Amino acid sequence: MKKKKQSPEFELEPYSFEGSYPNIAAWVSNGGWVEIGYVEYTGSFVRALDEGGIVWEGMSRYESVDDALKALDQAIEDWREEHG
Repeated sequence: MKKKKQSPEFELEPYSFEGSYPNIAAWVSNGGWVEIGYVEYTGSFVRALDEGGIVWEGMSRYESVDDALKALDQAIEDWREEHG
C-alpha cells in the first residue's frame, strides 16, 4: 500500500502578516488604516489612510493581492521616512 501524499497547502511554512508586511502592521497599529478593493470614487485597488484622509493610493490593477500589499507596504515605508 502506498503512503498518501500530503496536499501542498500543508507543506507551507507558517505565515506571518507582520513578518511579510511590517509597515502595514505598524501603520494600522498606530491609528492608520488600509482599504483593499475597488471603490467607485477611487481609481485604486489599495489605499492607506489616516485621520486626514487618503495618504496613498495604489494602481487600479495588480497581478495579485500579494503584489498590491507589497506596493502598499513599500509606500507606507516611504511615507513614514518622509513624514516621520
